[in-house]
Amino acid sequence: MPRSQLRLALFVCVPLWLAAAAHGAAPPAAATSATALDKYLDGLSTLRAKFSQVVVDAAGKQLEQGQGSLLVRRPGRFRWAYAPSDAGEQLLVADGTNLWFYDRELQQATVKPAAAALTATPIMLLSGSAADLRAAFSVDAAGEHGALEWVRVTPRSAAAEFASAELGFRGEKLVRLVIHDRLNQTDTLEFTDSERGARVTEAELRFAPPAGVDVIGTPQPLPAAP
Repeated sequence: MPRSQLRLALFVCVPLWLAAAAHGAAPPAAATSATALDKYLDGLSTLRAKFSQVVVDAAGKQLEQGQGSLLVRRPGRFRWAYAPSDAGEQLLVADGTNLWFYDRELQQATVKPAAAALTATPIMLLSGSAADLRAAFSVDAAGEHGALEWVRVTPRSAAAEFASAELGFRGEKLVRLVIHDRLNQTDTLEFTDSERGARVTEAELRFAPPAGVDVIGTPQPLPAAP
């Protein structure tokens, strides 16, 4: 799989973890100090944001850059669009039942059951409850620097797709996300135009493969609208 596709999947896993925690999740246990991440998730229902992304290797050499947008509706539904500077747009959509990945340049769409596809990935940072977050990750306050309040997230499982991540907050906004992967590469996302409680339509959280696109996998039927 091309590097940009892997980056897209990884990045959705982390920031979307943040935006899609289960609605009305219970606060952290009394023995656990609330971090800026806990405060960010508290009361978050929907989110819209734009982002820019830069990937560098262990020596600081730039490997990739791009920009995109994300929108989230809790619990567990999102749309993440990413356009690398050297490739066509890629799209990841979780509709609550299926997880779709669409590569416009390759004219190919892949679909998997969302529950199975996201279980062991950083997406739990956005689609799980506060309890799920603490069970899967070590979450620690990392102090203030660069005018941001930082939180460090470390997977408890050695099989996780990334080694650690730092999230920088300014007030109620997630401003920066830094991901350290297993290849000693660092991915930095800068978020702008972030809007909590934004209007997110049902159509934006669905995906229908365009005519002529090669589809890999079989989508599960969506539940009937209430």
